Amino acid sequence: MTDQSIPFTALVQGLPATVPFVGPEAIERRRGRTFKARIGANESAFGVSPKAAAAMREAVGRVSWYGDPESFELRQALAAKHGVAMEEICVGGGIDELLGLVVRMTVTPETPVVTSLGAYPTFNYHVAGFGGRLVAVPYVEDREDPASLLAAVRTEAAPLVYLANPDNPMGTWQDAAAVSDFIAALPQGCLLVLDEAYIEFAPDGLAPPIDTDDPRVVRMRTFSKAHGMAGARIGYAIAHRDVITGLNKIRNHFGLNRIAQAGALASLGDPAFVAQVAAQVEAGRQDTYALAERLGLAALPSATNFVAIDVGSGERARAILQGLQEEEVFIRMPGVAPLDRCIRVSIGRPEERALFATALEKVLAAVPV
Repeated sequence: MTDQSIPFTALVQGLPATVPFVGPEAIERRRGRTFKARIGANESAFGVSPKAAAAMREAVGRVSWYGDPESFELRQALAAKHGVAMEEICVGGGIDELLGLVVRMTVTPETPVVTSLGAYPTFNYHVAGFGGRLVAVPYVEDREDPASLLAAVRTEAAPLVYLANPDNPMGTWQDAAAVSDFIAALPQGCLLVLDEAYIEFAPDGLAPPIDTDDPRVVRMRTFSKAHGMAGARIGYAIAHRDVITGLNKIRNHFGLNRIAQAGALASLGDPAFVAQVAAQVEAGRQDTYALAERLGLAALPSATNFVAIDVGSGERARAILQGLQEEEVFIRMPGVAPLDRCIRVSIGRPEERALFATALEKVLAAVPV
């Protein structure tokens, strides 16, 4: 029971003591063993750009200094890459921090916020943390459904809606035309968080053109996935300058360390590295599709660095997850039905994929259909 003498707000007092994810480290501590294949958190298995690694090593010598609170050089490079103004970019501690800032900027207690049932749970975590009221619509054919999201926005008069493209946890996607139509139909006064964390792995034509003249859209990008810098915690938002001004009013201006800033800037200057990571991920996806087919399972087509594999039911998926942990393989699964009939495996190095294949075949033989 919570100590009643602690001066929690009523909101915090009523929140469950939960976090969106249980980290693999926590599982390892509980089991007393480390995983041989850590392929569940959608981290990059292919490291960071050598240029980024060198820049970060050099930056260690100045880690006694705060990072640049304006992230000036990084924003300058991002602006040039995306053809926008520096004032239309906000850099933060990964997309997760930026999601929290957007929610803080737009949500008060009981504000309706629209998302998809089973979509990226950190967004929901922030909405709950600021007292918002989540309105979740079902996936349609394992994809987030713009038509359902739009209908809920209109019904609830919601000021905030979330769409990930490509999607986590299913890896599915909408094409650029569908996203553009969704944006065009949004009411004035509604802000779309368009989470594009996995965009570097996606096929051409998936991302609509960036239009910072439209104040209804904030695009989220990250260095955590294709750039391999998840542990450095750095991402960015692209939006109308007035939206960025709002984020700047409330962000932690010294929240980014200078090592991450240096690494992100150097990685941005090494597009060949990101392209070869994307190529290795594509090869790994094909391996995973083939494995699923060989084992009599159905893999969902993916535009991300992971693949969702349909194993038939949530009960079976949980049993497989547990069995794989006993084989020292860490993966995850969607948490909400009917998506939870799938397991989700990140694309590892060839040796990790081989470990997963051997372990999955063994576990499937022991888990009832």
